[in-house]
Amino acid sequence: MKDIRVTLFEDNTQLREGLFSLIDSSDGLICGGAFSNCKRVLENIEETKPDVVLMDIELPGINGIEAVKMIKEKYPLTKILMETVFEDDEKVFQSICNGAEGYILKNTPPDEILNAIKEIHEGGAPMTPAIALKVMHMFRENLATTSGNIFNLSAREKEILKCLVEGMSYKMVADKCFISIETVRGYIKSIYEKLQVHSKSEAVVKALKRKIV
Repeated sequence: MKDIRVTLFEDNTQLREGLFSLIDSSDGLICGGAFSNCKRVLENIEETKPDVVLMDIELPGINGIEAVKMIKEKYPLTKILMETVFEDDEKVFQSICNGAEGYILKNTPPDEILNAIKEIHEGGAPMTPAIALKVMHMFRENLATTSGNIFNLSAREKEILKCLVEGMSYKMVADKCFISIETVRGYIKSIYEKLQVHSKSEAVVKALKRKIV
């Protein structure tokens, strides 16, 4: 079986050298290059031709998140395993959105790092348990947000829709929002069009079912 070629990007010299030695001395793995930054990331990838990239998320200049996007745009088949000391939800989400297939913490034991490299090469998505829990949490939050925004309602339209869900009349909505009844009617017409409904009851049912408000 062909050895898995790995290229790593890590600005901590001691850790970079340690990872290089770990990977290059392991059966079935070859470390083609180890770099302290991503200033020449596409050239580095072209030169080393990795199957898997081990990428530190916090790098000077071009950070790991930006580098992932650059690599994936030009080398979509290259697998990218993020490595960081942080468990920052937003950074995890951005990395995955940019194309990273796996995510591990820097305190991951050496044998688990090697297993993660092999797993990602075989098509898996290795994540340390702490990261996996965060990804699930973000997925649920993103799903809830998407369900509320998919209809592209404005903040005012959502406010008025919430009033309808609460059983308010047009006059009550107008009084609460400090607008005229005619303006309320205009907003409600727009809400109906965006929700693709034809009545107040349909709008209320859809709002509750899709968790829009």
